[in-house]
Amino acid sequence: MRTLHLLRSSLAAALLAAVLSACGGGNGADAPNATTVRQAAARLDTLVPQWMARTGVPGVAVAVVHGGRTVYAQGFGLRRADGSEAVDADTVFQLASVSKSLAATVMAAQMPPGVDWDIPIQRLLPGFALAYPEAQDNARLSLGDLFAHRSGLPDHAGDHLEDLGYTRGDILQRLRHAALNPYGSYAYTNFGLTAAAEALAQARGTDWATLSAQALYQPLGMAHASSRYADFAARPNRAWGHVQAGLGYDSYGAQPARYTVQQPPRQPDAQSPAGGASASAADMARWMALVLEQGRWQGQQLVDPAALQAAMTARPGGAYGYGFNVGPDPHGHASVSHSGAFLLGAHTAFILWPQAGLGITVLTNAQPRGLAEAIALAFGERAWGDVAEGAPGTDWLATMQARMHEMYRPLGRLAGQPAPAAPAPAQPLARYAGRYANAYYGDAQVVLGADGTALDLVLGPAQARYRLRHHDGDLFAFDLEGENAPPGSVSAVQFSLGDPGRMQVEFYAEDLTHGLFERVPDGQ
Repeated sequence: MRTLHLLRSSLAAALLAAVLSACGGGNGADAPNATTVRQAAARLDTLVPQWMARTGVPGVAVAVVHGGRTVYAQGFGLRRADGSEAVDADTVFQLASVSKSLAATVMAAQMPPGVDWDIPIQRLLPGFALAYPEAQDNARLSLGDLFAHRSGLPDHAGDHLEDLGYTRGDILQRLRHAALNPYGSYAYTNFGLTAAAEALAQARGTDWATLSAQALYQPLGMAHASSRYADFAARPNRAWGHVQAGLGYDSYGAQPARYTVQQPPRQPDAQSPAGGASASAADMARWMALVLEQGRWQGQQLVDPAALQAAMTARPGGAYGYGFNVGPDPHGHASVSHSGAFLLGAHTAFILWPQAGLGITVLTNAQPRGLAEAIALAFGERAWGDVAEGAPGTDWLATMQARMHEMYRPLGRLAGQPAPAAPAPAQPLARYAGRYANAYYGDAQVVLGADGTALDLVLGPAQARYRLRHHDGDLFAFDLEGENAPPGSVSAVQFSLGDPGRMQVEFYAEDLTHGLFERVPDGQ
């Protein structure tokens, strides 16, 4: 499934949209009223702890808005699995890709006269360009194209560069070396969206985190929200990210996971508009109320309603607007939504039903297990009266767990494959050592260890170092873990030692197009 592939790539995608489109189609019931919403919210007091126990997730916060009011805001469990501090409605969570919907709201609030979703990005960010075969495509590439993931950039372009320590500016420049899909085709891309947000921030003469605070967080009184990691890290009441100890693909979902605190924490500033916001459930309730009121807050129009409505309108032939998933919920009710996830310890989701003035946000502090979406969907069907009184309702947790299983499969054609029993010998290791150049990834160093018995691959500004192990002939492998690779993932390195020689690196098992490095002759 495409969305599962996206989650495997960087865990910042729209799984909820896939469930809505796969399940949707019911006739629906009458609009929620105060009674059904109150009853559905009250059920959360029992449901959330039960489903937390089934997954082992340490902490959850939930907020519900209806009719312009926060009708439910509650925390469950612990901020840290190894601590005793409880989650409450003001506990701050990393939002991951739910940040995209907040970013779209900031964009809609801050577009100056003469600027809308259709303006070409080069009008605001002249140095940004992609490798289109036709020059006019760069001239027409718009902010909306990038927020709708329809620029032609490949799936998650730039995420691997973030892992290697490149800054936002570096990554946006290196995207010009990405091999493109056809202009207008859909592929979920954090740094494409980030480019559009950065363009508006620069046009406004400020940085994205400051623009977000001025346009959204401060006017709404989102006291704990930020698009800057340092602010999140400094919050005394924050949820720590957790990863599943000893998780294997075969054991995923078989039992409640044992979670440990992720160290170091996920630092997503490079893609802040796409994945770097943080907020509490109480903060998210204010944002939901703003969106459900078409950009009005306490009698003031803070967001251009036309720009906001455009963001929540699916692009032709798809189910994504500008930073929002758009489509019916499983029972056929019109909704907008988004999920967010970090493999390094966060999982979030929201669903809004604009015609009903109803919304729910669920924030969790652990790797995705389907819990955030499951809680939101279970609440929705109760609030709408799609489940008969006294009936058990759908086990959305089981549904979401099954859909998320595949994302934990280790990546790489060599994953789980031992070296051949009688491999072809490698050449003398010193022959592989040297500097290799790549326009997209930058220079790489293959370094011979001090004792001459091993090679290391060193990449990026972070000087990420990977120990290469021999597999067969000129083929080596290295283990890869992190935000973009489940445990057990293996990347292959194929050397071709000619004059001057090449190195093909199978980054994350999926990016063969960009992974060809040319050896730089000694002295150059």
